[in-house]
Amino acid sequence: MNSMNKTLKIALNLLVFVLIGGFGYYMVHSIMSDGKTMLPGDGNAELTFVSPYQKTNSFAAESDIICFDIYDNTMYAALSGKVSVFDLSGNHLFDFEIKEDVRDIVAEETAIYMLYPTEIEVFTPEGEKITEWAACSENSDYCAFTTTEDYVFVTDAEDKLITQFDRQGMLVRFIKSPEGFIIPSYSFDIININDTIYCSNSGRHRVESYTLDGEFIASFGVAGMQAGAFAGCCNPVYLEKTSGGNILTSEKGEPRISCYGRDGKFRTVLFDSKKLGRGTDAYRMRARGENIYIVGKKTISVYTFDSTLAAESCAGCEIDCPLRQIF
Repeated sequence: MNSMNKTLKIALNLLVFVLIGGFGYYMVHSIMSDGKTMLPGDGNAELTFVSPYQKTNSFAAESDIICFDIYDNTMYAALSGKVSVFDLSGNHLFDFEIKEDVRDIVAEETAIYMLYPTEIEVFTPEGEKITEWAACSENSDYCAFTTTEDYVFVTDAEDKLITQFDRQGMLVRFIKSPEGFIIPSYSFDIININDTIYCSNSGRHRVESYTLDGEFIASFGVAGMQAGAFAGCCNPVYLEKTSGGNILTSEKGEPRISCYGRDGKFRTVLFDSKKLGRGTDAYRMRARGENIYIVGKKTISVYTFDSTLAAESCAGCEIDCPLRQIF
């Protein structure tokens, strides 16, 4: 009996050692990658990544940017306690005060919406406060939001659902994932593309879509290290739409930004960890025309589509991955 117990203990110790070793290898591989991106569909093949984007400008805010949005030719960057307003060349226009614990911002023609853990504030584009409304629950912990013509959709990490308001702040409905939202570390972004709502279900490594009536449409995404998959415990972190109706995803761990069609079909990786400046945090982004604006700490970098680089990038892409059709 003692011999059997000893053998069992040795086997369990070996199993624990293998699991810890495997996890350690994964973390080192994720963080210390030397700029190579794995080919889609092949877990062993690798190629040197070439981004189809060239940095054309960069400018800095006064402090770290928590979130940002762009309307027309104006950028609204939310810092701690204020919003700094820039033109798209980086010229600082003015500031206006907000609360400290901002989570997200949506800029529109006639209003700027600010999201906090348990409330929403609305300002004019000049920074004058218009109104505010509170969350439906004291337990709410809002992460991100998006707007349509008639509604505001807010993700809630605590209640693990989407709250739908009308434009006056009246509750319309709660929206739950058919399989349940798993939301570690506030990775719960949401966007609107032509009145279809897309949100990240990061603990399940998926992006889900819903109608304006809260009906589930479909989901896409798989877990994995290779291009076209979502790695780690909770990706994708951020979502963005392009003018062509495609979806950009931003991941943490080994940061990268990728492009998917609205049908969930993987198109290409646009930025890898090396291009983004490494680190482990996901990068917030906004796409306007053929430019992508990416925030790293207090710096906004402007990247422009480069056809020469795109030709090099496509050398490692699938034939049906026309980068020119992304935007």
